[in-house]
Amino acid sequence: MGLKNFFLLPVLLFAAACGPRDGVYTVHLFTTNDVHGTYFDSMYVSADTRPSLMAVSHYVDSVRAAVGRGNVLLVDAGDCLQGDNAAYYYNYVDTVSRHLYARIAEYMGYDAVAVGNHDIETGHPVYDRIRRDMNVPFLAANAVRTDNGQPYFQDYVTVRRHGIRIAILGFTNPGIPGWLSEGLWSGMEFRSLLPYVQEYVDRVRAEEKPDIVIAAVHSGTGRGDGSMLESQGLDLFRTLRGVDFLVCSHDHRPYVEQNDSICLINSGSHCKNIGHGTISLTVEGGKCVARSLSAELIPVRKDVVDPYMESRFRNDYNAVREFTLKPVGQLDTDLFTRDAYRGTCPYMDLLHTVSLSVPEAEISFAAPLSFNGKVKAGTLLYNDLFTIYPFENQLYVVKMTGREIKDYLEYSYDNWINTVSGRPGEHLLKIAGEPDPRTGQDSWSFVGRAYNFDSAGGLVYTVDVTRQYGSRVSVISLADGRPFSETGEYNVAMTSYRASGGGRLLEDGAGIDPSTIDGRVVARYPEIRELVYGYIMDNGGIFAEKIKAPAVIGGWSFIPESISEPLLGKDMSLLFD
Repeated sequence: MGLKNFFLLPVLLFAAACGPRDGVYTVHLFTTNDVHGTYFDSMYVSADTRPSLMAVSHYVDSVRAAVGRGNVLLVDAGDCLQGDNAAYYYNYVDTVSRHLYARIAEYMGYDAVAVGNHDIETGHPVYDRIRRDMNVPFLAANAVRTDNGQPYFQDYVTVRRHGIRIAILGFTNPGIPGWLSEGLWSGMEFRSLLPYVQEYVDRVRAEEKPDIVIAAVHSGTGRGDGSMLESQGLDLFRTLRGVDFLVCSHDHRPYVEQNDSICLINSGSHCKNIGHGTISLTVEGGKCVARSLSAELIPVRKDVVDPYMESRFRNDYNAVREFTLKPVGQLDTDLFTRDAYRGTCPYMDLLHTVSLSVPEAEISFAAPLSFNGKVKAGTLLYNDLFTIYPFENQLYVVKMTGREIKDYLEYSYDNWINTVSGRPGEHLLKIAGEPDPRTGQDSWSFVGRAYNFDSAGGLVYTVDVTRQYGSRVSVISLADGRPFSETGEYNVAMTSYRASGGGRLLEDGAGIDPSTIDGRVVARYPEIRELVYGYIMDNGGIFAEKIKAPAVIGGWSFIPESISEPLLGKDMSLLFD
């Protein structure tokens, strides 16, 4: 260091400690959330492309070049580590390299990343590795250690831009215990965002004296009526004091709202939009005397990507592509997840067959886990397993009474269908004439979430669409012909998400308190995708005749067909044609 710089350094440090000089400063905040592993723009199996972090990187860097890197912040609100082949590969296959997401987040210059529920779903080995590997703050102030009451993850970070102090606080979703088995989040408890965020903001403001405060929460926007633990965004927006930007996520619904003192930004999911917030501060006498805020969503151009990023991570992409294009077996019938909405179908037959293949299971519950997934007959690739089963759910076997099973199914179908009489203009499916950004529907969409539309395997039953909730489901027998008794007990295979309370089918449907579920669990198995893979290895593929065995999976249908079939045809056309 030269003598001139040696004497200059204390002056610069003193100036930084004293805050910004007088003037007007504009800071640009860019946000992402629910990326779900869309690191690369490629779809791996075709020439098709999609929005990705590579496109986000190009756009953010273009703004950095225009306004100066010091005037730009980049924050993510969670769910980065699950949902795509690349995330899966570096979560569970290549566990030796530095995790790909850690390297990408650093390359892109993220200032902070909040922890999402699907990040926790990857399990301790994965997210603990990210904590070690990633030189970007991984934030969740409300994930509190059970041994000492301190945050398990980093709680906040303070960054400086031109002497301006900016505090970024991160929070995860407090609903995690209701969706994920305790082994995935052992050693933690999760605090509700109300009033915890405000309490934390007050503490950070008192200790750090920030000029700008950003709260990144892995929580849906919600309705703002205090009724949704998993979606407290608007609740926070309407009550928080001392926060400039509230970055929401989780529900995959793009949304922006602002008033004079705070902006809420939810960019949706899968890099389709970038959230953009702008704050201008007027500083006089070393103090902020005025500020103005604005927020917007910027659609991502999937075809304009960062070429340097593409080159830098090409070897990682090639490793993921080679893994996911590996042939694993044969498929002799098309699998369409949308067929699950109208009755038994090969896709659901497969899920029930795999679930019922474990020795303890007599009945299975399963739902279509992608809204409109398709796997065409032919050679199965490992990539197809992500369409068949996109989540890292484990398989649980839970003891239930016959009455609880029937009540569970009544609740499930009530999420899915209306009571109808066959009159013109009726909808059998609970759909609405409005777009749904979660699924990409631009006209008609389901009111509920299809991954909560459970049907049963191992039973023979009907669903009468002319009857009211509570009297629609009639169980005829078990699949093997044995009588079904509402007073009997049965072992039911279901996902760990469902067993932990996800979708509230157990609690509101069957009347089972999820906190008591451990006493009912008779078996736990690995991730269901791995069970599907094992089934394919054992059988050489997926064959319609094997997965359709009536004595194993049984079957169900809507009745009366004279009413249900015409209405289903019309509703399915609205949804998919």
